[in-house]
Amino acid sequence: MVKLRYSSGNVISPHVHGVGVLAVGSHRENHGAALPIDTDSKIAAHIALQASLKTGATFLGILYAATEYDYVKHGYHLSVDDLVEGELKPALRSAKKCLDLKKVILVNGHGGNVPIIDHIKDIEGNLDLEIIFNNRVVEIEGPHAGTGELSMAAFLGFLDEKRVYKHCNFEKYPEVGMVGLDEARAAEEGINKGALEVEKKGVCVDKELGKELLEDAVESVVMDIKEAISN
Repeated sequence: MVKLRYSSGNVISPHVHGVGVLAVGSHRENHGAALPIDTDSKIAAHIALQASLKTGATFLGILYAATEYDYVKHGYHLSVDDLVEGELKPALRSAKKCLDLKKVILVNGHGGNVPIIDHIKDIEGNLDLEIIFNNRVVEIEGPHAGTGELSMAAFLGFLDEKRVYKHCNFEKYPEVGMVGLDEARAAEEGINKGALEVEKKGVCVDKELGKELLEDAVESVVMDIKEAISN
């Protein structure tokens, strides 16, 4: 039996290997003219990986499915029950079995995944695994496919800057700021507020802002990891 060297490498504590970091985003969701349909997944994966590199926590990659509120129609998503039972629980069960994990940070990059929070107690009870849901980037990035996401994508290098000028054609790209998603705007005041902001001010690309948003989100996950190994 090989004795594993849990103290080797860039780790904040040997105990950090018992903490997994799994990104959850959305792989098939419209993001206007200049952003790809897997924008949320790319951003979430970056944040999760960077937090893992800084701490030594176990990087688990990304979940290949997402959920969404019924009134937001701009992509392909599963129901929250199908996501949790069919995708998230099996992924976490496998990771726990193979890696002897005690806790997992879910790094969320897609606002539609927030209903997962309501299932965390059930997941923890089924898997004997503590779950921490980190939603920081969703909380700070602003309207969907707006300046925040454009700026993070520009910093990370996957924005098509040649198409930014087309981005606010709301008839063709109604998902930008959710300006043209009437059902979503009627259902949630926060969405409507963001849409009004994008209608009034438009969007811009600011790589420095993108860097700041990503660094803030990474640090938030790092803090969750440190707290997880201190308890």
